[in-house]
Amino acid sequence: MEKKKISREGLEKLQKELQRLVTVERPAIAEKLKEARSYGDLSENAEYDEARREQQDTEMRIKELEDAIANAEVVEDDEISADEVGVGVYVTLKRLSNDKIETFKIVGTNEVNIAEHKISDESPIGKGALKKKVGDIFEVETPGGLAQFEVLNISISM
Repeated sequence: MEKKKISREGLEKLQKELQRLVTVERPAIAEKLKEARSYGDLSENAEYDEARREQQDTEMRIKELEDAIANAEVVEDDEISADEVGVGVYVTLKRLSNDKIETFKIVGTNEVNIAEHKISDESPIGKGALKKKVGDIFEVETPGGLAQFEVLNISISM
């Protein structure tokens, strides 16, 4: 599996979620299954079916987290530079078609949060912005078609 870039903070968040799922959620689900089995006939036992679904979802998420952690390439704070766009920086972009200006934080795929303006280094805009410097213009194919952006600012903090 390919290494995915992630911040130290992002990695710690994934590790905490994994620990919670393994030490709290997994035992709680096992208890739900045990209780549901005590009701008898499993073929018509909604509590058992729901607990099994919850167990499958939890085990799938545990596997996803284990894989993400095992394949994480941590970008340390001292590796982040405001000289060019990379994982961990804030980049202010102007969409040239409408002069709309937005600031994004470039993050690894496991840290994306659109509401917080955190976009992946693998998203169309994130990938297009990588290695660009202030004043550079780049084009990316977006769901709405081809878009041009100008890099207005790069910073390490907001």
